[in-house]
Amino acid sequence: MVLLEVCANSVTSAIAAEKGGATRIELCENLAEGGTTPSYGQLALTRQLIKIPINVLIRPRPGDFLYTDLEFDIIKADVAHAIESGCNGIVIGMLDAEGNVDKDRCRELTEMAHKSGLSVTFHRAFDVCRNFDEALEDIISIGCDRLLTSGGRTTAIEGTKTIARLVERAAGRIIVMPGSGITETNARDLVDFTRVKEIHASAKMKVRSRMNFTNDYILMTQNGYPYLLDQTQEDIVRKIVNAIN
Repeated sequence: MVLLEVCANSVTSAIAAEKGGATRIELCENLAEGGTTPSYGQLALTRQLIKIPINVLIRPRPGDFLYTDLEFDIIKADVAHAIESGCNGIVIGMLDAEGNVDKDRCRELTEMAHKSGLSVTFHRAFDVCRNFDEALEDIISIGCDRLLTSGGRTTAIEGTKTIARLVERAAGRIIVMPGSGITETNARDLVDFTRVKEIHASAKMKVRSRMNFTNDYILMTQNGYPYLLDQTQEDIVRKIVNAIN
């Protein structure tokens, strides 16, 4: 059986993911910015309402993955909160200025999580590393349980050959989980080619705001129109689950 982790950007998306048959949630916010750590309220309500495992994205801001000492203090506080909230895992990724895995900091977070029984996923910071083979070995040596990757490309489909090579090189020492751009139409082909056992998808679509009045002359973010929301869809989740199994 191939497992589907859904990247849910809200408790609403998480509920839809569970109803659609997802195996696990990666909870985050701000998907348009690549995802950031969810708020206290999102995490608390999701944990209260969702029965399937929840892994929490630990990323204090958009942008690169080179963090200051102050940002690292924020990251450690967010990991502690994830542990206290009863989550099942954390999703982390830190690099140094040369594009290598920041092994010391990542190991510290991994040890924090493992001591409390949480799993650790290294996220797509991997995809902007200097050397994928070295990074994979570093991530394994740190003790991470899972690697989320698009194979160093914008989408997992584009990075399929690299993902397959990573699976072969990992040789069961870590779970390699493809993510980015996976849909019900390409998930099966990706699984067949790479032989992965888990995949990661947002299964989302744009949902129109429930506002009756709108100001159509304003752009409030770099992504523009404020009256369209990204939300995971139960039926899309179900289609992906059916496709991969």
